[in-house]
Amino acid sequence: MKKISFLLAAISLTTACSWVKVSEQGSSVAVANAANVRSCEKVRTVNVKVKDNFVGSMKRSPEKVATELTNLARNEATQFDGDTIVPVSLVQDGRQSFDVYKCN
Repeated sequence: MKKISFLLAAISLTTACSWVKVSEQGSSVAVANAANVRSCEKVRTVNVKVKDNFVGSMKRSPEKVATELTNLARNEATQFDGDTIVPVSLVQDGRQSFDVYKCN
């Protein structure tokens, strides 16, 4: 019984926090939609991936997975002098693609 309680507590703690944080540089990258980047220069497309499940088939929160993917894309955009990202695919199996733009 103690093992089950410990396992449930561990799961609760890990589902409550995001594992991927926005870096200091990534915090200056905006998240936009296609209409907002019409006058911007597209730099490239980045493909990001995070773990979307725990052990076996136990899935992580889709909202947390989406947030982490966006955080990763923002962080990656800075490597290419991008200041704005636009999601270009849906989240699937912990993966998502984003276009990186330079708007400023």
